[in-house]
Amino acid sequence: MLRLALITAPMALVTFTALAQEPVVGNWKTQVGTTATIDECAQGYCITMKTGNNAGRRIGSFKGSNGNFTGSIIEPESKKTFTGVLTLSGDTVRMRGCTMKVICVSLIWTRL
Repeated sequence: MLRLALITAPMALVTFTALAQEPVVGNWKTQVGTTATIDECAQGYCITMKTGNNAGRRIGSFKGSNGNFTGSIIEPESKKTFTGVLTLSGDTVRMRGCTMKVICVSLIWTRL
């Protein structure tokens, strides 16, 4: 019986860890109507465009947890990189970033 407990306990932990995914992971509708995916990657969380002229292109990466993240995002058309924060509140992601601490932008995406 002890042997069974020693074998099943680590398996339960692995299953729980796999299910405890950060809520920011998923598909999001951008302000301009395209779709982006936020998923786990080596940098923490990566943003990849799913639709539009930049489909398949990775445009950002963030680190953090519990709805608060920091990182960078590339505006696909201008190719400018903005460094800033991403916050998650329910089914809304808000991003605010600046380039050279002069030009700042804010984005609001909704979960699909």
